[in-house]
Amino acid sequence: MLACLNPFAPAYRAGDPSEDLLGDPRTIEGFFTRFRNAYELRDIRLYEALLDSDFVFIYYDFDTGTERTWGFSTELKTTGGLFQAAENLRLSWRQILQLQEDSLQARVVRQFTLTVLLRQGDVFRGEGNVNFTLRRPHKQAPWRLLRWRDESQF
Repeated sequence: MLACLNPFAPAYRAGDPSEDLLGDPRTIEGFFTRFRNAYELRDIRLYEALLDSDFVFIYYDFDTGTERTWGFSTELKTTGGLFQAAENLRLSWRQILQLQEDSLQARVVRQFTLTVLLRQGDVFRGEGNVNFTLRRPHKQAPWRLLRWRDESQF
């Protein structure tokens, strides 16, 4: 009976095999794990899958003293540019400061630290909070990032 067992060909398992490595976006913590991995792997496709089609990024422009926003396509272009320019990205999620969650929507304020090593050798470090609104169409669906209010200091 043991002759039929092949240790180099593990048994088939239903589901997405990347969930164990990349994080299960059907959970809040899994969403954050997958987000971190998308950044650190600089994988725009993995990142895009985390965004809701109605995504909005909100930040405060200190130069003009106004709040600015952009949507889904600008987010992909901007983040894709960061991924291409970076030699290395390190994103550390820290403490969750606020969590309001029901089965279809969640608001999470979480501390982070981001280190960006650009290809030409410059290093940028930032920290602060992300203020995320996540949503999903039903309880078994993955969370998607609907709204990101940037509360960082770079």
